[in-house]
Amino acid sequence: MTELEFGNIVGETKKTVLAAVQKHLPVRFYHSIDDVVQETYMRAFRHLSSGKFRNEAAVSSWLYTIARNESLRMARKLGREEEKMVRLKEEAMVKEVTDVPEHLHDMTMLENMLEHIPLKYREVMLLRSRGVSEEEVAQQLGIRKGTVKSRFSRGREMLQRVAGEVQ
Repeated sequence: MTELEFGNIVGETKKTVLAAVQKHLPVRFYHSIDDVVQETYMRAFRHLSSGKFRNEAAVSSWLYTIARNESLRMARKLGREEEKMVRLKEEAMVKEVTDVPEHLHDMTMLENMLEHIPLKYREVMLLRSRGVSEEEVAQQLGIRKGTVKSRFSRGREMLQRVAGEVQ
């Protein structure tokens, strides 16, 4: 398989491959479309140049299948990375919210301590500990972003006092 022959295949199938990727890759991962398309064609080239394509289907159908599989593979990979980031963010948020000794970083302990502070601070602390941004907290509670910041800060001070009483 020459580069020119493969270039012709790419030219003839690029719409099909792109359609397969867009259909099978979740919208939130569209930033990876180029990577999926490139990996699709790299796999196809390796198979074509080594003679592994058996001509049992049209090249476009075969490439559609490869693109679908690559899209699903990329979605799984990015999904795992997304889950890992959420876990890390939650762990960091718990530490930021409490800023108390290590044994108090347990979520049950945090929730118990939050019961000892006023509701308006508790709401902000719970949302922020779950990784909700200041802007989103402000929208959900119908308050200003500055109010979210001050309630978070005061809530943290109250939690530190409660944590001191627990020790």
